[in-house]
Amino acid sequence: EKLTGEPLIYASMGTLQNGAERIFEAIVAAAQAPGRQLVLSIGKNLDPEKIGPLSANTIVVKSAPQLELLKRASLCITHAGLNTALESLTAGVPMVGIPVTNDQPGVGARIAHAETGVVVPLKTLASELGVQKLRAAIETVLHDATYRESARRIQQAIARTNGLRMAADLIDRVLREAVGPTSKEKS
Repeated sequence: EKLTGEPLIYASMGTLQNGAERIFEAIVAAAQAPGRQLVLSIGKNLDPEKIGPLSANTIVVKSAPQLELLKRASLCITHAGLNTALESLTAGVPMVGIPVTNDQPGVGARIAHAETGVVVPLKTLASELGVQKLRAAIETVLHDATYRESARRIQQAIARTNGLRMAADLIDRVLREAVGPTSKEKS
């Protein structure tokens, strides 16, 4: 009910590595702008009151309905976690990735390679120059149609693939090979 209808930027750094206040402050400083709205999901570890200063069209919450927001978003700022990246692509939303750890640098590299977004190294966000680089990445992804077109192309491929059915069929096939036919199938 707090969404204004302005172009929406959704930002989340995931559920596991979301306690870095400075990252969220950099996102706020880089993403806030007149004519668009920022929804920032900061997780359970931080106090929303400590993030700021905020413009009137910025919402900071501990958790957000990510899938619903991605349906409305023009851009997702993410830690480049696989779940968020796939959910963004399923919604056809380009990304700005800020990989933190684990598989995220690899996912970030794939985001950049597929031209579904731009990656900003985490270590650069510690300075004002880093905030400027993040702002430039946001503007590039928002205004260069290549990123949205690439995200939508992958969105269509995901829809055609029907991954859930494919995964269930693969699991079923592997189990049948490992266990053998059931008593019903033998008769």
